[in-house]
Amino acid sequence: MDSQLYILIIEDTEDDYQLLLREFKRRGVAIIPKRIETAEAMQEALATQKWDIVISDFTLPRFNAPDALKILQASGLDIPFIIVSGTIGEESAVASLKAGAHDFLIKGNFARLIPAIEREIREAESRYIRRQAEEALQEKEHLLSETQRIGHVGSWKLILEKETFQFSDEMYRLLDVTQESFNHQVNDLMELIYSIDKPAMQSWIESVKTSSQTHELVVRLFHKNSELRHIRFTGGAIFDGQGKVVRIAGNAQDVTESKVAEIQIQQQLKRLASLRIIDQAITSGFNLQLILNTVITQAISQLQVDAAAILLIDNTQQILEHFISQGFHTRAIERVSLPLDKTSYAARATIERRLIHIPDLKEQTPTKNITGEGFVCYFSVPLIAQGRVNGVLEVYHRAPIQPYPEWINFLEALAGQAAIAIDNVTLFEDLQRSNFELKVAYDATIEGWSHALDLRDRETEGHTRRVANMAIKLARKMDFSEEQLIQMDRGALLHDIGKLGVPDHILLKEGDLTEAEWNIMRQHPKLAYDWLAPIAYLQKALDIPYYHHEKWDGTGYPQGLKGEEIPIAARVFAIVDVWDALTNTRPYRAGWDKEKTIAYIREQSGKHFDPKVVDVFLKNLDEILKN
Repeated sequence: MDSQLYILIIEDTEDDYQLLLREFKRRGVAIIPKRIETAEAMQEALATQKWDIVISDFTLPRFNAPDALKILQASGLDIPFIIVSGTIGEESAVASLKAGAHDFLIKGNFARLIPAIEREIREAESRYIRRQAEEALQEKEHLLSETQRIGHVGSWKLILEKETFQFSDEMYRLLDVTQESFNHQVNDLMELIYSIDKPAMQSWIESVKTSSQTHELVVRLFHKNSELRHIRFTGGAIFDGQGKVVRIAGNAQDVTESKVAEIQIQQQLKRLASLRIIDQAITSGFNLQLILNTVITQAISQLQVDAAAILLIDNTQQILEHFISQGFHTRAIERVSLPLDKTSYAARATIERRLIHIPDLKEQTPTKNITGEGFVCYFSVPLIAQGRVNGVLEVYHRAPIQPYPEWINFLEALAGQAAIAIDNVTLFEDLQRSNFELKVAYDATIEGWSHALDLRDRETEGHTRRVANMAIKLARKMDFSEEQLIQMDRGALLHDIGKLGVPDHILLKEGDLTEAEWNIMRQHPKLAYDWLAPIAYLQKALDIPYYHHEKWDGTGYPQGLKGEEIPIAARVFAIVDVWDALTNTRPYRAGWDKEKTIAYIREQSGKHFDPKVVDVFLKNLDEILKN
């Protein structure tokens, strides 16, 4: 900025005013400032001086930025308006910008001040240049009335005293009337206008009569060939020397093409939003009823039809069956079951894999499902995904439809979305079924492993399933979740799988084991971990096979864990494992009776076993032992 800037500063605090001046001086910007504090002072300043920019505090004792902005706008001057405040909130700042402020800055943080001023001055200059260009263009348009005639712009006048119109030749063409047949009265013009638009036209005429501004209105009217046209009327009042409105005058132009294009764009945006809604329904879950209900809701809304239905193929019976519908007066559609032959429109669409359109059902053989509904027009589109037909989307209307290409395209897009939804849900259900079957297979394998262990170690036959059942009952009493119970069952069945790595001469030895043999035997939890850990399906079930020989006081193995360092599943299992081992007869000793075993469990509470688990076990012992 080479020249001096005239800056009007609305500020009541001298210190803040001086801070602004120092910022300009620091940045080397030459200014001629004026500080004001009231609305009156601002009005006087705007009237007596040309200002380059206005800088305003947001709130003053007798004035504020919003009021200052209104005064500036009322003056008609195009001067950049910047708010500088330390108290303005985000909502107030946004409201000010919407009201016409060009920028806002925080007091004490003036890094953007000079760049903001430079930018707004440049933009003000650009606006000035544009206004000059627009004014020049308006002058040229005024002078080129012949060009308006060539461009099919009609002019008109309404003489208020006589309530009669005067039209240019082009106006008659726009209205599709002749000068001889038209009576030029207001009522005659109103008769040409589409009934829905007549109230708006009447109000518009009254508004023009009572205003000094120019007004615009687009109304629809029918030509003699029944073609609907959109005509934009522009008009303003003309006053006599005494300020009385004597006539209103203006022009009219056929804007049908642009209006139709605008409507089509809006319609396209709505349809894109509609497809987005369906996409969200598809991605948010696998409830096919909900997703397809969304599809037909959007079909009825965006295609502006009366009813829609989706029929799905039952491959086992080779029929099309009703799945979901809307807009029907009766429930007959819900009982539809159509064989996959060409005796119905829906089946034809499925077999021929193409859209079927019946423009007049009265001239065709009606299908059973639409009898008594009064439908006239019908469409059926196959639902095809991955090359497979899953069903059809049917659309019904009780009046004729002349479908244009975009309408058909959207109908087919809806069918495509429905087909994708069906395919996704089917894949998900198949995956769930496969996962279930795989889970059953895994669990059967685990049962087989546990049975193999019992067969190998003849002394413990039946032990694995017994302790698994007991552990589940005890875990339920301790409020384990269903997922925890599933993992406990698997872990219990596999608790001694590591013994497969213990040689027979040690595992099946009838006498006492040597220390070296015990060292090998104590490796079986680690062997179990090494074998099972790589199997993702069993990783959550590892606590029992790996830790069930740990003891509450830390004297167990393989890691010597103590207290609650031991996973809860292993602490629960340890008690039922020992109970079963003690109460069942082995070759080297007789099984203990119930009372002796209870005494031992109590004695080991706080040593081998978790005391809390012992309490729950003994309290519910009879129920846990029940078969």
